Amino acid sequence: MQFVLDSFAFQINRAGWRDVRAIWELERAAFDRDAYGLLTLLAMSFAPRASWLKAVADGRLVGFVAGERGDRNGHAWIVMLAVHPDYQGRGIGTALLLAAERALQAPCVRLTVRLSNARAIALYHRCGYRWIDTYRHYYHDGEDGLVMEKRL
Repeated sequence: MQFVLDSFAFQINRAGWRDVRAIWELERAAFDRDAYGLLTLLAMSFAPRASWLKAVADGRLVGFVAGERGDRNGHAWIVMLAVHPDYQGRGIGTALLLAAERALQAPCVRLTVRLSNARAIALYHRCGYRWIDTYRHYYHDGEDGLVMEKRL
């Protein structure tokens, strides 16, 4: 899929194991302490219910979303969504999130976000997600995670 937003062009394509190193570098730039390890990402790339998409601009990977198709209750999950800090605020995160929802083909999509990540929470609200639960001490440093859900 090709996107042009305010004269900024990027493409969203499927991602896979060949993209793991670039995804790992992107995650480290975007999440620092919360980034998955390289081997964890590689293992995740082979998960049977995984759905990975990447945003490419200026010849490099600038965004990424990983989803997991529906569980036994029909809930799909956005496992991670990251946009390189140099490319944030250009609509890439929104485009990736909406593309992931289409790819997951589930009646309900959930995700977990740091309580302190106001920018991401605002993005999810704009895209129709609502808070449904709180996972106490979810992150390695003890911060809570908000569980958000969107019914499609």
